[in-house]
Amino acid sequence: MSESSQKTPYDAILIPGGGVRDKGELPPWVKSRLDHAIKIRSTEYIILLSAGTVYKAPPLDENAFPIFESIAAAKYLVNYGINPATILCETSSYDTIGNAYFSRVIHVEPRGFRKLHIITSAFHMPRTQAVFEWLYGLDDQDYQLTFDPVSDVGIAADDLQARINKEAAGLKQFLKNSASIHTLQACHQWLFTEHAAYACSVGKKQPIGKSLNTY
Repeated sequence: MSESSQKTPYDAILIPGGGVRDKGELPPWVKSRLDHAIKIRSTEYIILLSAGTVYKAPPLDENAFPIFESIAAAKYLVNYGINPATILCETSSYDTIGNAYFSRVIHVEPRGFRKLHIITSAFHMPRTQAVFEWLYGLDDQDYQLTFDPVSDVGIAADDLQARINKEAAGLKQFLKNSASIHTLQACHQWLFTEHAAYACSVGKKQPIGKSLNTY
């Protein structure tokens, strides 16, 4: 697994969600991720990740159904001319670990994708890279991952600093939690029995202050 490289074609571009607003409007930093994918893609699939976040309720559409982050992102791409047949949505994850896990088990493994290019915001990239390299390294699978950070455009300075601080703390906790997990089976066991976003017996996340504005 290596750093970002534009010289090698990929099977799929993966883009974690980064929030969605009323009526499905995407925040600027999410549009930046999608715009970059539009710019660099050729014939690759684009896998859009995230149902939402555990930190806030999702916006609702005109029929009172939740607007999933990945679906809102898909609509954005289609509006810019991307063939919907090349867009794969994932609507099960509520955090970065879930982004990686569900992308692998729902789309990447069934389709036999091996070369994956992950695009996310600069503030989100250190933890994203650590999580995806760990998750896709489980069971010693030979995935080839590249990483491509884009601008943190549209985030107020104090909100951005709060999010950067939260990301650093989250990365430290992730490295501690994942150190003893080496198989996809063990990951599944941990995810659905201990992780606050997916285990039925674990309580909800606590408020997170100003960084909430970046979700």
